[in-house]
Amino acid sequence: MSQPRVLPQSKETLLQSFNKRLKDDVKSIMDNFTEIIKTAKIEEETQVSRATQGEQDNYEMHVRAANIVRAGESLMKLVSDLKQFLILNDFPSVNEAINQRNQQLRGLQEECDKKLIALRDEISIDLYELEEEYYSSRYK
Repeated sequence: MSQPRVLPQSKETLLQSFNKRLKDDVKSIMDNFTEIIKTAKIEEETQVSRATQGEQDNYEMHVRAANIVRAGESLMKLVSDLKQFLILNDFPSVNEAINQRNQQLRGLQEECDKKLIALRDEISIDLYELEEEYYSSRYK
């Protein structure tokens, strides 16, 4: 059917960078989420007071949550970049869509032409009948 397309080096590099961004962002989300879960565990008594440890844990959770949000926003930007890449570089599907639309419009044009020809023929017959009636009428 269709052969796999060979992408130019710049496109291949761009796709590899998209793949790396995806893996990095997902890894960042997983790592930060795992660390938040670890921080939520209550630990044994340490030399640091509970209030100080609680504040430190709270701050760490906020930072890690912000990192998760940043990675999520980066993934949304990646989706947008992928859509843009696909729209700008998918010439075969764009050409196919144009060809399909051309075929639809040509079919519609042929249908309209047939209807116009049929209408012309009907009007011609009616006009002929009216002319016959007019010229054979005694009121002309």
